[in-house]
Amino acid sequence: MDWLTTVDHKKIGILYFLAGGFFFLAGGIEAILIRIQLMYPDLHIFVGGTFNQLLTMHGTTMIFLAAMPLIFGFMNAIIPLQIGARDVAFPFVNSLGFWLFFFGGLLLNLSWFMGGAPDAGWTAYAPLSSDTYSGRGVDFYVVGLQIAGIGTLIGGINFLVTIINMRAPGMTFMRMPLFTWTAFITSALILFAFPAITVGLVELMFDRLFNGNFFEVGQGGNVVLWQHLFWIFGHPEVYILILPAFGIISEVVSTFSKKVLFGYSSMVFATMVIGFLGFMVWAHHMFATGLGPVANSIFGVATMAIAVPTGVKIFNWLFTMWGGHIRFTVANLWALGFIPTFVMGGVTGVMLAVPTADFQYTDSYFVVAHFHYVIVGGLIFGIFSGLYYWWPKITGRLLSEGVGKVHFWFFFIGFHLTFFPQHFLGLIGMPRRVFTYLPDQGLDTMNFISSIGAFLMGVGTIAFMYNMIITGMKKKDAANDPWDARTLEWAIPSPAPEYNFKQTPLVRGLDALWKEKMAGNKEMTPAEPLGPIHMPSGSILPFFMSLGLFIAGFGFMYGKHTFETEFFNTLFNNYIIAGSGLAITLVCMLLRSVYDDHGWHIEVEELEEKGVKA
Repeated sequence: MDWLTTVDHKKIGILYFLAGGFFFLAGGIEAILIRIQLMYPDLHIFVGGTFNQLLTMHGTTMIFLAAMPLIFGFMNAIIPLQIGARDVAFPFVNSLGFWLFFFGGLLLNLSWFMGGAPDAGWTAYAPLSSDTYSGRGVDFYVVGLQIAGIGTLIGGINFLVTIINMRAPGMTFMRMPLFTWTAFITSALILFAFPAITVGLVELMFDRLFNGNFFEVGQGGNVVLWQHLFWIFGHPEVYILILPAFGIISEVVSTFSKKVLFGYSSMVFATMVIGFLGFMVWAHHMFATGLGPVANSIFGVATMAIAVPTGVKIFNWLFTMWGGHIRFTVANLWALGFIPTFVMGGVTGVMLAVPTADFQYTDSYFVVAHFHYVIVGGLIFGIFSGLYYWWPKITGRLLSEGVGKVHFWFFFIGFHLTFFPQHFLGLIGMPRRVFTYLPDQGLDTMNFISSIGAFLMGVGTIAFMYNMIITGMKKKDAANDPWDARTLEWAIPSPAPEYNFKQTPLVRGLDALWKEKMAGNKEMTPAEPLGPIHMPSGSILPFFMSLGLFIAGFGFMYGKHTFETEFFNTLFNNYIIAGSGLAITLVCMLLRSVYDDHGWHIEVEELEEKGVKA
């Protein structure tokens, strides 16, 4: 019950990791099934519609339900500790954000058991996603992503406020760790990008459920409108995903090189520039749509410009390692694997930014190779690096380095085996999203290699799960600071106590903990005397608010469905289910407004007892 009602950012972080990890496995299984079907020419295992469902759900699950929550897991578990705060600004909203995401993702995945998953591709282009061309699955996509999207949006707002308002005394913006900076910029991107996809999904929902005409060409609608709305969200989304990974890599490279991050201020500025330019390049996904030479040229040049701040980051990481005392821990192996892999993904990105060339590459496996190099080779490598790095701080136990190396090498080699050949498959003309191909077209060998690589990545992931299980059986014996690291989160016990900091620390410079170590201090200088600590109370309301929207979603989706029994027809066709779901949510909101909860305090005596134990 404690986990359903918790508003503690550390527990919510763990919930995000569990849910994101579950969806990551689901998306990974879908990917392996796709690669089984494409292993040999002319296979008939997952054909046509089934393949489209696998493909759509793989993309949607990995982007919205695996990558995003894993990033939010890190933001929840680490950001308050890095800035010296006791919790996020709005603990209740934090919990609500998680449960909305969870129920949205659950709704989307229930489509497998309720008449078929969405099958219009993860980008859900109209008119493919209209009810003329696709089944009920797209209703699940539209409603599930809206519910999950609200959760992400309020999470982003929460972290913006937390980072602006909750920093410890002395922690100016230019003293924040880079992971905090990237999370800050990411939250701002979420704030501006998610409304666009929300509008698009609402319009698609009206088309599908309430006879709207936004994308119905025969009624004066416009199918290109969906592409604009989707990509105005979709391109910032890839920076929402990759920037926190950049932050993690910056922390890891700096810690394991025993050096301050090279060019800190340029790293911060580069992050801002990437966030800013990320909103100006969306139409590079639409070069073949027919926007005309002027628009294509402008978006092509803007896209190439993003390579500049990204290059700044790459060189700063290399210069941080230059002359450093480098330790090859598993966390650092992932970071070192990240850098060249991400550069390769970036190079193909610049190739795709040339509109004339893009006419050749577009909708081929070259594009698939490109975005997997940046999202798997960038984001997922970054996430694994962060997991090995912060695992002791989150759980109090160190992951096995030996098993970790098995995980790394299987996944790393498997990744390159899977996606490197796909560049060439695309260049010789294999279109993406096809479920089979003819023999003797020069596609057989590379598809076979690609599928073998996918199995190796699967083996690597199993090794990681084994690592988690054997580590979970050990006793909690991690030191406060097992890596001899530089930032505030390593100044407190592992795992962090529920109040985080007994006394708010005083920050005296960049890499606050390292500064104290260099001054010969054993711990942080406190900024306040020991006093009672105010804690927020847990609440079950976020769970029921989200459950209400989940029920309402079903009510709206099946509002026009004809059931076999009259009872169900009455309930759904009169929107009674939808109304009652919304009613649950609204009643919870009312209760939250009327009932004033002042939280509770941990008294000084308790703190001193805990201090003795620690």
